[in-house]
Amino acid sequence: MEESSYSEVLKFHRRHQPCCRRGIQVALLGLLTAALWTGLLTLLLLWHWDTERNLKQLGETAAWNISQVSKDLERHTGDQMAQKSQASQMLQNMEKIGAEQKKMKTQDSELSQNLYGLLEDLSNLKSQGLNERHTVLNSLERLQEEVAKLWIELRMSNVQTPRVTRGKTLPPTLPILPIVPATVPTPGPATAPTTAPTMVPVAVPTTAPTMVPAEVPTTVPTMVPAAVPTTVPATAPATVPTTAAPLSLSSTPGSMCNMCPEKWVNFQRKCYYFGEGAKRWIQARLACSKLQGRLVSIHSQEEQDFLVKHINRKESWIGLRDLNIEGNFVWMDENPVNYSNWRPGEPNNGGEGEDCVMMLSSGQWNDAFCNSLLNGWVCERLATC
Repeated sequence: MEESSYSEVLKFHRRHQPCCRRGIQVALLGLLTAALWTGLLTLLLLWHWDTERNLKQLGETAAWNISQVSKDLERHTGDQMAQKSQASQMLQNMEKIGAEQKKMKTQDSELSQNLYGLLEDLSNLKSQGLNERHTVLNSLERLQEEVAKLWIELRMSNVQTPRVTRGKTLPPTLPILPIVPATVPTPGPATAPTTAPTMVPVAVPTTAPTMVPAEVPTTVPTMVPAAVPTTVPATAPATVPTTAAPLSLSSTPGSMCNMCPEKWVNFQRKCYYFGEGAKRWIQARLACSKLQGRLVSIHSQEEQDFLVKHINRKESWIGLRDLNIEGNFVWMDENPVNYSNWRPGEPNNGGEGEDCVMMLSSGQWNDAFCNSLLNGWVCERLATC
C-alpha cells in the first residue's frame, strides 16, 4: 500500500514539474525586466541631474562672461574716447607745427632776401671804396707832378742868377717833397664806411744859409704853396668776416685716420663732401658749416687731382678768397697759399669785384663774383680714427 502511494506521488510530481519551471522562468524574466527598467530609470535620473548641474554651471559661466564682456566693452569704449581725444589733440598740434613751419619758412625767405641785399650792399660799398681810392690816388699823383714841376721851375730860376752880393743869401733851394699816396687801412668787419685821413707835410724850408759871391743883386722872391690838402677821405669797404668755421673733429698728423660720415669721401686723412645745387659762395660756406665742415683748402697736386676726379665736370666753389685785401688770397683753414692752379690770365679781378675763387670743370681756378650761382661746392673736414 505504501508502495502504491509513493508511486502516485511520483507521477503527480512528474506531471506538474514542467509547469513549475515555466513559472520560475517567467518570474525570473519579470525580475530581470524590472531590474533593467530600474537601472535605466536610475541612469535617466542621474543624467537629468548631471544635465541640470551642467546647465546651472553654464548659466553661471555665461553670466560671468557677459559681465566680463560688458566690462571689456566699457573699457574699450573709454579707450576709444581717449584715443579720439588724443587724435584731436595731435591734429591741433600738427596744425600748430604746420603754422610755425610756414612762419619759419617766411622768416627764412625774408632773412635770405635780407642777406642777399646785405651782400649786394657790401659789394657795392667795396666797389665804391675801390673807386674812391683810385680817384684819390690819381689826384695825389697829379698833385705830386704839379709840385715837382714847381720845384723844377724854382731851381731853374736859381740857376739863371749867376752872381749875388756879399752878405746876401741865395734863394731857397727846395727839395722835391715826396708825396705819400693815400693809404687806406685794411677793412675789417664793418657795417658803415669810415674815413682815413692821410696827412702830408705842411711846411717846407724857405731859406738856405749858403754864402755866395756878392755880385748877385737880390734874392728872388719865391712863392710856394704853404700847404696841401691834409686829409683825403677814403672809404673803407665793409667785408664779410672771413674767419674759418672750426672743425668739430680732430686728427693727429701721421695717424691712420680714415673714418668719414656718410656721403663723404676719404683722401689722405681728410673727408670731402661734393655738394650739388645752385649756391652763391656765402651760401656754400654756410652749407659746409651746417655739415660741420668748411669750404675746401687745396695744398698739393695730389689733392687737386683727387678733387678733379670727383667734381663731375661742374664748376664748384672752393675756400679761397681775397675779400679783405685785393690780391691777398686766403684759404679757409688759414694756411699759406703754397699751391695754386690758376687758369692762364687769372686772377684778374675782372669788373673789380671778383673776390671768390671757383674750380672750373677743367680743374683750373678762376676768381669770380661771390654772388654768382654755381651748381657745385666742395666741403672738407678731418677724418676720425
